[in-house]
Amino acid sequence: MPRESKRAKRERAVEVCRRMGELYPQVESALWFRNPYELVISVLLSAQTTDAAVNKVTPELFRRWPDPESLAAADVAEVGEVIRTIGFWRAKAEHAVGAAQMIVADFGGEVPGTMEELIKLPGVGRKTANIVLNKAYGVVDGIAVDTHVFRISRRLRFSDAPTPLACEQDLLALLPRELWGPVNEQWIHFGRDTCTAHAPACDGCPLMDLCPSCGKTEGNPEKKKR
Repeated sequence: MPRESKRAKRERAVEVCRRMGELYPQVESALWFRNPYELVISVLLSAQTTDAAVNKVTPELFRRWPDPESLAAADVAEVGEVIRTIGFWRAKAEHAVGAAQMIVADFGGEVPGTMEELIKLPGVGRKTANIVLNKAYGVVDGIAVDTHVFRISRRLRFSDAPTPLACEQDLLALLPRELWGPVNEQWIHFGRDTCTAHAPACDGCPLMDLCPSCGKTEGNPEKKKR
């Protein structure tokens, strides 16, 4: 396709967001949580694991350690036994206890509400911090780029970045700030429903006229990277 101008790409990106809003006007987090503490631990546990798998272990986790203070004093091995059905459970148990200890020691037992503070917690990167800020505090400081957002961004040619972190910066530069908030949840749903990793449903896709990868086998950048 001919080289796309920055203005044209921005207009296309805004239209994608508009259609996503029509498809998913009200989306909620698939993770179960009741407060910022439960949210940050749940998102930390969800890395490279499905939300459904996390939801199976967190009820018992939060029953036994219902607040940062109790988790900070927990034995890492015991936490690991509770979450061992999820991927990378040993490292995640260490991160969860370490994050709770820092929340208690450095933030008075309250989950911090800024990007700079959140990413200091063990196991918390920009993706997790963006979700916590958005869902717990109503603060939009970026876009949480998970595997679905990363895949869709590359298929739409909004980014050719090699990492989610770099992809986020491309999206932030492309989209008006007022559109950042819903991107993660809406694109996750779209990635699960339509633009799947291995068999995207291009026929009838509501974005087919906006997607340079529509109907093309090379439209799956994740396969090309392997």
